[in-house]
Amino acid sequence: MSEDQKIKLAHGSGGRLMHELVEETIVERLANPILTELGDSAELADLVEGAAGRIAFTTDSYVVQPLFFPGGDIGKLAVAGTVNDLAVAGARPAYLSLALVIEEGFAIDDLRRVLDSVASTALEAGVSVVTGDTKVVERGAIGGLVVNTSGVGVVPEGVRVGSGLAAEGDAVIVSGTIGDHETAILIAREDLAISETIESDCAPVGGLVEAVLDACPDVHVMRDPTRGGLGTTLNEIASASNTGITIDETRIPIRREVKAICDILGFDPIYMANEGKVVVVAPAGRAGDVVAAMRAHPLGESAAVIGEVGGRRGVYLRTEVGGSRPVVMLEGVQLPRIC
Repeated sequence: MSEDQKIKLAHGSGGRLMHELVEETIVERLANPILTELGDSAELADLVEGAAGRIAFTTDSYVVQPLFFPGGDIGKLAVAGTVNDLAVAGARPAYLSLALVIEEGFAIDDLRRVLDSVASTALEAGVSVVTGDTKVVERGAIGGLVVNTSGVGVVPEGVRVGSGLAAEGDAVIVSGTIGDHETAILIAREDLAISETIESDCAPVGGLVEAVLDACPDVHVMRDPTRGGLGTTLNEIASASNTGITIDETRIPIRREVKAICDILGFDPIYMANEGKVVVVAPAGRAGDVVAAMRAHPLGESAAVIGEVGGRRGVYLRTEVGGSRPVVMLEGVQLPRIC
């Protein structure tokens, strides 16, 4: 990225420009062996004396608009998003911090509503909010409220997952329908007249992940396909493991309503963000166990094997009509401020 280039909305989309910003501007200046892994959470192995397992640490900021949407709000999203980054790293989430940047004039009742969501989602996820911070900025500066949460968890001994561990012949599994969150945000923001309500899938996935690990301890990769959606997440896995991934369009679970809205508005559901789904890469012989474990959990009822690892480098989609097309990392931004 050239020095005179300006930040664009696409730099926060989860796609190619965001990856370039992270790798060429941020990591280049702050590089260390932990940061350069660029995982959903950083494992602080051997840095915390006496820890029962490997410490995982992550942080995220939430700028979603609107703040309240079908299926959740910024408070639920802030807890679930950070807890999920820990969970897909194989960690059991334990503690969160909560930082609030509040715009002058923001309604106290709305703040209470957000904090009630934080409390109930933290209880559901089995984590405690143990520290935080509050700042107030001028009216009109940030769209009401920005939330940052950081999380700490412990990766049990024997659990080892990572994007670079995908291996030839592995099965690629997704825990449910894709694109629900971004579609819900789109409808709420634009006040679209849709006859059926589409809710965000925003939810803490720790219980789902534990069920997967109980059924298949030798899972290779777990990821939550948030910004950039399934397509970008699979590209990150393929790149990190230096392999190829092929997925089948007819196997990808997607709600009829989500597909219809994407078709009308020209969005590609494979790049739509999710906030309560898990992508798993596991040995092909254990795929049935993983899917069964997911389907037995309320958050995984639509789980499916959607493809396999192997073949040409990169990610490819077998289309419904029998052809094949490359799935590249998201270019630009489909919709800003989705999380």
